[in-house]
Amino acid sequence: MGEAFMPPLLWIASIYAIMSIVTFAAYGLDKHQAERGKRRISERTLHLLELMGGWPGAAVGQGFFRHKRRKFSYMVVFISIVFLHVMVWVGWSWMVWRS
Repeated sequence: MGEAFMPPLLWIASIYAIMSIVTFAAYGLDKHQAERGKRRISERTLHLLELMGGWPGAAVGQGFFRHKRRKFSYMVVFISIVFLHVMVWVGWSWMVWRS
C-alpha cells in the first residue's frame, strides 16, 4: 500500500466525517422535533444518511440524544448498514493486501 492510496483514502475519510456530522445533526433535529410533537425526519432519510457514510455519526447521535435505540426494527436496519460498511472495508483491505 503506497502513497498512491492516500489521497483517495483521505477523500473517503472526509466523506465519512462530513456525512457523520450531517447525520448526527439530523438525529438531534429529529429528537428535538419528536419532543415537540412536530414534523419528523423520516426513518428512510436517516437510514439513507447512514448508508451514505454517516453511520458513525448516527451511532454517536443515538447515544448522545438517546434516540432510536429502543426501536428494534430501526436498529436491525442500522446494524445491517454498519455491517455492510465493515464488510466492504474488510473486502477492500483483503484485496489490497493480497495484491
